[in-house]
Amino acid sequence: MIDPQQVVERALAARTVDESLVIVTDASEASLRWANNSMTTNGVSLSRTWTVISIVREGDIAKVGTVSSSSVDPEQISALVKASEQAARTATPADDASDLITQSAAETDWDLPPALTDIGVFAQLAADLSTAFDGGDQLFGFAHHQMHTTWLGSSTGVRRRTAQATGSVEINGKRGDASAWVGSGTVDFSDISIPNLLSQLTTRLDWAGNTVSLPAGRYETILPPSAVADLMIYLMWTMEGRGAEEGHTALSSTGATRIGEKLGALPLTLTSDPGAEGLQSAPFVITTSSSESVSLFDNGMEIEPVDWVRDGVVNALAYPRHAAREFGRPVAVPGDNLILTGGDDTSIEDMIAGTEKGLLLTTLWYIREVDPTTLLLTGLTRDGVYLIEDGKIVGAVNNFRFNESPLDLLRRVTEAGRTEITLPREWKDWFTRTAMPPMRIPDFHMSSVSQAQ
Repeated sequence: MIDPQQVVERALAARTVDESLVIVTDASEASLRWANNSMTTNGVSLSRTWTVISIVREGDIAKVGTVSSSSVDPEQISALVKASEQAARTATPADDASDLITQSAAETDWDLPPALTDIGVFAQLAADLSTAFDGGDQLFGFAHHQMHTTWLGSSTGVRRRTAQATGSVEINGKRGDASAWVGSGTVDFSDISIPNLLSQLTTRLDWAGNTVSLPAGRYETILPPSAVADLMIYLMWTMEGRGAEEGHTALSSTGATRIGEKLGALPLTLTSDPGAEGLQSAPFVITTSSSESVSLFDNGMEIEPVDWVRDGVVNALAYPRHAAREFGRPVAVPGDNLILTGGDDTSIEDMIAGTEKGLLLTTLWYIREVDPTTLLLTGLTRDGVYLIEDGKIVGAVNNFRFNESPLDLLRRVTEAGRTEITLPREWKDWFTRTAMPPMRIPDFHMSSVSQAQ
């Protein structure tokens, strides 16, 4: 297994077409799992994935071939380059063709080795959990820590490296027929308080000691930060400039986009920012394929902070360089984090205390799109829906299927609290870096009762 920098240089040296890009990612991962109040499995792994992107130019036309591998045999490099180049020669012209990003010198961290993790990152977590296993509730869960280091090299001189740590812990508790969930995202687990998470879990299971059946309908509902994150992530994924310009997304308007449209009364701002404190992410574009939000021709380009919504107004859509030129818009690409701000300093406990009658959700799951033109989503509540009466939780209610659009939620939200780093439940395997406030929706649509737990 040769150094990742050598993979990049050898692949680029084997190039015979006009241009090429090489992306190498080394992943170091540690995991810990427990069930029925007992540790079950743990392990560490090292892996490598690498991709060769070949580009054949014919005037203004560019054809692209992409081949990826997980092999660590250096003898495979030339074969992968040839396969990528053959794919490029027979490809159809790329719709997003642009000049590649250039760079005059490698960054100072280019020669650094991959970042690593190990099972020791869970030492305090495991110790704290072990004391809770003697309790009466059944505990299940999973902790995961990943260090991904990526090297990007191009025939136009780009040599960039980024290392990204991603961690999460999820704990499910069961007591009789009741279940509850808590989770948290982290970089290194030093900021995770297992006693605090377990205290939240116990409180929720205590709430479920009384159960109430409710029918489908519209309810005043408090969404916790985790649920807000899952909805706002989906919104950001659909904020594609081209689709809005062509009139087939929820960000389209008659003959235009919704940029400049005021959504609601609250001055909420939805931002992605690679430098956000505690949520830092890759500062440049890294992609093996093009989409309407990002172009492989933009590999190595700086990712600037973007306010997708600013003070309650749609402020930006995603435009890679080619789309930005075509539609006369500023270049904007999504980063790997998402932050919603603009609420007050109210805690979720304060919001509960200020509720005459309503629901408190825990998490959402199985979220799917119903109508892209309105961004109507459907999904299920999970692991605890609680009834609030006169400012207090009085019991757990049945689960529901919901039908809501995150755009409409931003239009109707009447209260947003303190923004905090949170772990999305539904999308955590793809997107973990979020900071969201709790939100009050006066008429959240519970479209039917669900039997899911």
